[in-house]
Amino acid sequence: MSHLTTPELKFFADLSVEVAKPIEVGQTLHGTRRIIPILAGSATGNGWTARVLPGGADFQLIVNERMAELDARYALETDAGDLIYVQNNAIRTAAPEIMAKLIKGEVVNPESVYFRCVPRFETASPALSWISERLFIGTGARHPERVVMRFFEVA
Repeated sequence: MSHLTTPELKFFADLSVEVAKPIEVGQTLHGTRRIIPILAGSATGNGWTARVLPGGADFQLIVNERMAELDARYALETDAGDLIYVQNNAIRTAAPEIMAKLIKGEVVNPESVYFRCVPRFETASPALSWISERLFIGTGARHPERVVMRFFEVA
């Protein structure tokens, strides 16, 4: 077992995703369901940029007053014209009063929220095929009209 390496994190990209007003599905068997439409945005990595294409959404499940499970699906178009499908699963937890403000779309201090994610990427681009063969993790912050995230490759 001594030959196993400890994974390291390598910066992959910063994202800023513009979102619309939530569609409130309501209380279901599993929790409160919400759909947050994704409008636009940008991504910046080492030597590349991309835009977030409209048409994606974040499918949220408010599990309880402290926790939400997030499942965002959207596409990026790189500055080279390559398309990347993103599926980003996340959890967001905070004190009940902070979560209530987030759900209402109010401003909160990002440091008071635990927001961690596991993005997965798919692409038809031969130059970018390696991103489908790696694991990534990230951290994020929710603002009233956008979500910002930083993704890292687990090396």
